[in-house]
Amino acid sequence: MQLDALEQYDPKMAELVRREEQRQREGLELIPSENYVSRAVLEAMGTVFTNKYSEGYPGKRYYGGQDFTDPLEDEAIDRAKKLFGADHANVQPLSGAPANVAVYFSWLEPGDTVLGMNLAHGGHLTHGSPVTYMAKLYNFISYGIKDVETGEIDYEAMREQAIKHKPK
Repeated sequence: MQLDALEQYDPKMAELVRREEQRQREGLELIPSENYVSRAVLEAMGTVFTNKYSEGYPGKRYYGGQDFTDPLEDEAIDRAKKLFGADHANVQPLSGAPANVAVYFSWLEPGDTVLGMNLAHGGHLTHGSPVTYMAKLYNFISYGIKDVETGEIDYEAMREQAIKHKPK
């Protein structure tokens, strides 16, 4: 990753970025919100669009300065519609929780069973934590890790849970 300006301005931060990049490159992230993205995605996310806040929808923003934001979002919408064969698409998730909720509401009916990682083992609150609304709507079954040291998923236990509970 190019960090020339950061290296010059703040070498300590540049070093931390490099170390985190190495950690991600050498590990396996199983938390969806920490997915390892391609170099192309990193480059796209590290552009001047990072400086933009674009509340509203393309062509219907709450303030100006969206000359290039709108076409970028329109392109993302068109690609999502094509990819999923959909008439409409919204590419603006607020965070991991609303993104998960969108998937649940799209694919599940109340009472359906969902298999998700145990929160204590690295799962997300929306994977069945009793403090969430999702836990009231769906039947969550958890799986976990086999070894705390390595973080290895207990695939056999996960398989048994899937066979027993038949999640959607």
